[in-house]
Amino acid sequence: MHLASSVDPQLADLSNKLIYSAMAVYLIAMFAYMFEWTFGAKGAVAVRSIEQAGLAGSVAEAKAKGAKKVTVTVASERGGTTTLTRTALAGEGATVVTSGRGDDDVDGPGAAGTSERADLSGRIAVSLTVLGALLHAGGVLTRGLSVSRWPWGNMYEFSCAFALAMTVAFLGLLAAKKSVRWLGLPVALAVLLTLGIATEVLYTESEQLVPALHSYWLAIHVSTAIICGGAFYAGFITALLYLGKESFDRRMAAGLAKGPLGTSPSIWRRLPAASTLDKLSYRINALVFPLWTFTIIAGAIWAEAAWGKYWEWDPKETWSFITWVAYACYLHARATAGWKGRKAAYLALGAFACWLFNYYGVNIFVTGKHSYAGI
Repeated sequence: MHLASSVDPQLADLSNKLIYSAMAVYLIAMFAYMFEWTFGAKGAVAVRSIEQAGLAGSVAEAKAKGAKKVTVTVASERGGTTTLTRTALAGEGATVVTSGRGDDDVDGPGAAGTSERADLSGRIAVSLTVLGALLHAGGVLTRGLSVSRWPWGNMYEFSCAFALAMTVAFLGLLAAKKSVRWLGLPVALAVLLTLGIATEVLYTESEQLVPALHSYWLAIHVSTAIICGGAFYAGFITALLYLGKESFDRRMAAGLAKGPLGTSPSIWRRLPAASTLDKLSYRINALVFPLWTFTIIAGAIWAEAAWGKYWEWDPKETWSFITWVAYACYLHARATAGWKGRKAAYLALGAFACWLFNYYGVNIFVTGKHSYAGI
């Protein structure tokens, strides 16, 4: 985009209206996701397996007693497969039936729970998310057009673009036929929270950039930072849900009736297996880590062009590097030490905490050469 000295107030006002409209649509989508999670059927097979028979942990007991196991894969009318496992305790006449979601199972908590009403609510929620993303993208675009530049020159604009990146990443996974509709609720919550902070705390009027930001590196360096932020958030949410799912599995094996923090067991049963969440978190972070490395290198090149030095240990530079080291430790532990599960998830959460502090903490509370928050 070419720089201009004037600001188009009409486009700036349109941008604000589009952002607020997107927030309203995201809010309705969030309620639709909540309806899917809350009112989706628990799933007849899963309920019979644990709750009705009161046989939590009986599968392990059956194996210890030489039980016979029969596994059957059943095709659903709406597509996808479900794996049913029947374990019979020899000589005792007891049967435990468990179910596992296939890799190509119908997506969404409602679909997993065999509830058509909840599944429809999930599909409506996705449609609303798409509509919200279109309005959101229009708000980001018109913000940039109002001043004829890239629309991420301050924290308000970066937050709007970052929230859009989260939504697009989620919708991109759905478009790639990945069964991740269960991510819809945490994504909607995070997007609304990010946009709420942006509009209420970080908002600044549409204006031209400070001279140091007049560079094509703004499009390269900040764009990649936005993409990385959206991906890191997805990895964080997946790691957090893994910890909850893994804790739920252990509680069920111990015969406890409630999930973590007293939550309903049906909520956790609608999530993918703990091992699946663990792998997904790792793959997301591993995929985006090279891009974060490029983001830091691009920032150093831009710093040399703007300030004459590649690196001065400015607070933003320092915490970007700390974040890089944190994610490098996480990936290194997974690849060489064989860390999986809870220990790896804690590292992932710590790395994302570094990213969050680098964005909010450093930009708002620490003064440095990167003090462009605009608040």
